[in-house]
Amino acid sequence: GHSAATLALQNQIQQVAPLDVTVLIEGESGTGKELVARSIHGYSQRVSRPFLEVNCGALSEQLLESTLFGYEKGAFTDAAKTTRGYLEEADGGTLFLDEIADMSPKLQSSLLRALQEHTFTRLGGTQLLSSDFRLVCATNKKLTEEVKAGNFREDLFYRINVIALEIPPLRNRGEDIVLLAVHFLEHFNAKFKRAVGPLTPEAIYILEHFSWPGNVRQLQHTMERVV
Repeated sequence: GHSAATLALQNQIQQVAPLDVTVLIEGESGTGKELVARSIHGYSQRVSRPFLEVNCGALSEQLLESTLFGYEKGAFTDAAKTTRGYLEEADGGTLFLDEIADMSPKLQSSLLRALQEHTFTRLGGTQLLSSDFRLVCATNKKLTEEVKAGNFREDLFYRINVIALEIPPLRNRGEDIVLLAVHFLEHFNAKFKRAVGPLTPEAIYILEHFSWPGNVRQLQHTMERVV
């Protein structure tokens, strides 16, 4: 079994996935937002089409812009050939924008325009292109607070906040901790061809009473280190 919080989230995912609307996933770092996004895609009618993921916080503004919108040959110094962006490549599928709160104001404006007009151009191009993709966004920041602070466009927030899913932190999912720990223990035993375990009562007590600030990702790395 799983905790009530996890079962509720699974139920939400299965309800939301077939609706084909934009979804905003909020939760602390390491809670599994990418896994939720993939699950939404997996339960949707778009499952046979591409799932493309971009971490908005990991790329420079120029690289993120060219990744999303694509570019024509010669659009900038290293543009050796015309390249399709993720907006095009996700046609028929799902585009997952992780850490969208880290997107620059310029790109927020460009994305909003593309979502409102359903068209866009590649960098250095003039041809209007269109793409039928489902947008799923995620953030570890409270976007309402980012809007109030002037860091995130209010109109873009309303555009992507059609349905919001909040992923509870691991410390609020006590029943899941040992289940996940055993899962990761088995996974890494198989990966490294080891036979570590089983968990002792003392280990279980420590696992259940730790606050897990890094959430599921921290638990995963802890079990990997143990093995």
